[in-house]
Amino acid sequence: MPIKSILSTKLLYKEYKAVLTKANIQLTEYDAIKIEFIDFDSEIIVENAIITSQNAAKAVIENKVVIKNCFCVGERTMKYLEENGQNVSKMKLYGSDLANYIVKYHKNDTFTFFCGNLRHDAIPNILQEHNISLKEIIVYHTLPAPEKIDHTFDAILFYSPSGVSSYLTENTITNETLFCIGKTTAEALPEHIKNIIVPTSPTIENLLQTVVKYSKK
Repeated sequence: MPIKSILSTKLLYKEYKAVLTKANIQLTEYDAIKIEFIDFDSEIIVENAIITSQNAAKAVIENKVVIKNCFCVGERTMKYLEENGQNVSKMKLYGSDLANYIVKYHKNDTFTFFCGNLRHDAIPNILQEHNISLKEIIVYHTLPAPEKIDHTFDAILFYSPSGVSSYLTENTITNETLFCIGKTTAEALPEHIKNIIVPTSPTIENLLQTVVKYSKK
């Protein structure tokens, strides 16, 4: 079905907005969550760091944590780390895939997981199951920023389970088509909702390309 209007629960970069503008899709956007960085012991030397978000990457870079090897989730997280002089040993698109890679190739190594307070359970659970040493350091908090949306849209973009939760605090889902960046985000939606679309790869680029492709049907 054609999509003429869409709500993004995250403020988008200019190049992302251009994708929707080119497809004649009117964008409304707001940040459904906010990030609060917190103090942590950064005067450490980390042999193997697990970093699954750009926020965690920003925290370790700005606090000048010494890291020998980075294992990360997401292309943009990898790009940010490499641009700031970090050695990325492995990048995967999903946390569970990264954890399984570590189990297969680094089962005798120790890891430090820099994360937010609402981090997913996949990595800790999988590594613990295989007795791989893991230390968690929380470097930021994810806080809801709920906002009542008075307009209706053909579609809504969701980027995280916490974004879904924040949106539903003040709003309900009716007939909108819901585009979720990944399967974990999609699973955060109420079970009775069926009109959910997830791109093949969990990136904003692919999410928007999926919106445009779907709109042309």
